[in-house]
Amino acid sequence: MLLSQLLPRVFIHKENGQEVRLTDPDVNLTPEEVCNFYSGLYAILTTAKIAGPEIKKDAIEYQFVSTIGTKG
Repeated sequence: MLLSQLLPRVFIHKENGQEVRLTDPDVNLTPEEVCNFYSGLYAILTTAKIAGPEIKKDAIEYQFVSTIGTKG
């Protein structure tokens, strides 16, 4: 018998040059809703864009990319 497994989602945010891995608060939330959820802890996420998904190391990774300090 073949079993399938859903890959966990991981959300990545860079702060002060360090990669912060954020766990999925609720699988029913969209990536945008997860970004909004974490914006209470990381104010920079209020203006972040979402990159991904990308499958890495048996997880689905999304990047929260800050738009502050970038032009264009």
